[in-house]
Amino acid sequence: MSEFIIYNTLSRKKEIFEPLNPGHVGLYVCGPTVYGEAHLGHSRPAITFDLLFRYLKHLGYKVRYIRNITDVGHLVNDADEGEDKIARKAKVEELEPMEIVQLYTNSYRRNMAQLNVLPPSIEPTASGHIIEQIATVQKMIDSGFAYVVNGSVYFDVEKFASVHPYGKLSGRKIDDLYTNTRDLDAQSEKRSSLDFAVWKNASPEHIMRWPSPWGDGFPGWHTECTAMSTKYLGEPFDIHGGGLDLLFPHHEAEIAQGVACFGHDPVRYWMHNNLITINGQKMGKSLGNFITLDELFSGTHPLLEKGYSPITIRFFILQAHYRSPLDFSNEALQAAEKGLERLLKAVSLIDGLQPAEHSTIDVAGLKEKCYAAINDDLNTPVLIAHLFDGVKIINSVNDGKASLNLTDLGILKKLYSDFVFDILGFKSETASGGAEKEEALNHVVDLLLNLRIEAKKNKDWATSDKIRNSLAELGFEIKDTKEGFTWELKK
Repeated sequence: MSEFIIYNTLSRKKEIFEPLNPGHVGLYVCGPTVYGEAHLGHSRPAITFDLLFRYLKHLGYKVRYIRNITDVGHLVNDADEGEDKIARKAKVEELEPMEIVQLYTNSYRRNMAQLNVLPPSIEPTASGHIIEQIATVQKMIDSGFAYVVNGSVYFDVEKFASVHPYGKLSGRKIDDLYTNTRDLDAQSEKRSSLDFAVWKNASPEHIMRWPSPWGDGFPGWHTECTAMSTKYLGEPFDIHGGGLDLLFPHHEAEIAQGVACFGHDPVRYWMHNNLITINGQKMGKSLGNFITLDELFSGTHPLLEKGYSPITIRFFILQAHYRSPLDFSNEALQAAEKGLERLLKAVSLIDGLQPAEHSTIDVAGLKEKCYAAINDDLNTPVLIAHLFDGVKIINSVNDGKASLNLTDLGILKKLYSDFVFDILGFKSETASGGAEKEEALNHVVDLLLNLRIEAKKNKDWATSDKIRNSLAELGFEIKDTKEGFTWELKK
């Protein structure tokens, strides 16, 4: 079998993957900031690195997979000034910030389970690691690359860049960055507009705050990933993943922080998935052009012609290479739905195939091609194409036009079990222990709650209250939000 090769964003080339400790892999992936419903854009990094997690385990590695939850410190516009995204949402919803965190963390995990994304080994939160982040900030101060101003701590980018390369991950040059930012915020307390906050002093009205050696405040957005990744994986560790939109400034800042704290790069391999776009524009909450996963599954968004199953969404994402852009359209989702149905229908035939004395088809060659594709930087579109070549084999044997001996039939069964279910993470939703019923239930509840929204718009309070109360009696906990609603079935 060919060696596993991944594209390292840091070196800008494909490299043979070799873990630091034989047989073990440390993987850290930036998770969501939980201030709203998970949308289609969130599904791509989750599924991409779920695929990596699954394949590394398939290769026999013991994998420690860390995917964080950002529940503090991520300010609006990814900046060093302004409101915390979660605190702002809490004001709008008239809830405590940690109620917002719990609400959308639960929702995110539910959506990930629907997409058949495996839970990570550890899912740490930023607010649960304040002590570690304070210690990380102190290391940066001790190294001389961070400074304290009015209770805030900033990373000194210019000083760091005079000693170490800055911008090597994103390819940005310090002179160009300075030119692009020199006119911004002339009254800033930073020494340079390039500097970024690693700890922020909390203003009196700021709810999310903790005591620190520099005064009450909260961690900078970049600080949490440096603190939590190295706490659980050590330094350096093997792989750091995330979306391409995090390349700069977030991941660039992580490298600088790691070098400042430890004296060397914190990560061996950097992997980035490309983005999902709508009409060529990045999908995101801040742009207001997102489709939540619940809307995708129920078909309630105006851009959707109908709802699509979570595994159809998974197939849609994996039919493109993770480093390629992927544009949303109803046509693409419908094609994915048909492709998945065709693949799973063929797989359902395998157990019924009868062995012959001789094989007329080269199954070993198909297996070799499948591994060559996945080993080539997780090339799922080529892998899926090979699996569809195998669909022709399955159908031919089923129709009596080709034959496989017992050994080759065993290879074929294991090949499709390994790749379709264990590695790619697809599943037959008609035979997955109630998954089809669960999906139907989701659609029905979403439909009722959307009817309730319509009733409220028409000031039909009796119908609105009846739907809510009836669902509550059945054990559904419903929360109204500015975006619509969320619900959870309490066991």
